[in-house]
Amino acid sequence: MLADERHFELRLATLEADRLAAQRLRYEVFVAELGGDGPLVDHAARLERDAFDPFFDHLALVDKRRDAEALDHVVGVYRLLTDARAAEAGQFYTEDEYDLTILKTSGRRLLELGRSCVHRAYRGGTAMFHLWNGLADYVLARDIEVMFGVASFHGTDLDRLRMPLAWLHHHHLAPEALRVRVREEHFQSMDLLPPQDLDRRAAMLATPALIKAYLRLGGFVGEGAYIDHAFNTVDVCVLMDTTRMSERHRGYYAGQGRGR
Repeated sequence: MLADERHFELRLATLEADRLAAQRLRYEVFVAELGGDGPLVDHAARLERDAFDPFFDHLALVDKRRDAEALDHVVGVYRLLTDARAAEAGQFYTEDEYDLTILKTSGRRLLELGRSCVHRAYRGGTAMFHLWNGLADYVLARDIEVMFGVASFHGTDLDRLRMPLAWLHHHHLAPEALRVRVREEHFQSMDLLPPQDLDRRAAMLATPALIKAYLRLGGFVGEGAYIDHAFNTVDVCVLMDTTRMSERHRGYYAGQGRGR
């Protein structure tokens, strides 16, 4: 880690204060900023939580200069669910939106990613870099073969999102062996424009940075989008096959030369 960033510590949130601080950060991002809500969201305490939280590991980026007693010290978080823990929970979180049968019957070791967010004061810096490094260590230690999870576009106006959704459908659709599909009762096609009408630059400008980061690592998207009215988002399922990553992608992901 760089000398001037020794105030950062990356750890799994095993302490109650870390877990609560992660939920506080999630509230500030997903509820206060983006207008989301849910049945277990605690608006009085400003905590975004759900029934899956007890089964997930929370990878927390801590700024040791901030006040832990005020639950202000977690400045970045990733929520991680292994297939073994999903079995304990009864399902993956993503299964409320997508049919994951093709993944669950593949015999491969799975990891679900979710609730990735960074405090607004740390965006554009190295916070996400540290979280990616921690995620890489977590994945490599557990021999994870496929990572997946929903990633979101803000808002539910499909007309505004036609270009990026169609670009993902035509250029980044997962291979059939990984192609999960939105459940039929919620299915929204992403094939909203013909290929000849697509503008790559416009599509990328309208695509959230996290989704673009997954694509740069060789990621794909499942078939169809899910409109999440409670969270005020349009969700896509992003998948990454760690065995198919190019050496360039693998080196970036595994954090070669990251200084620690």
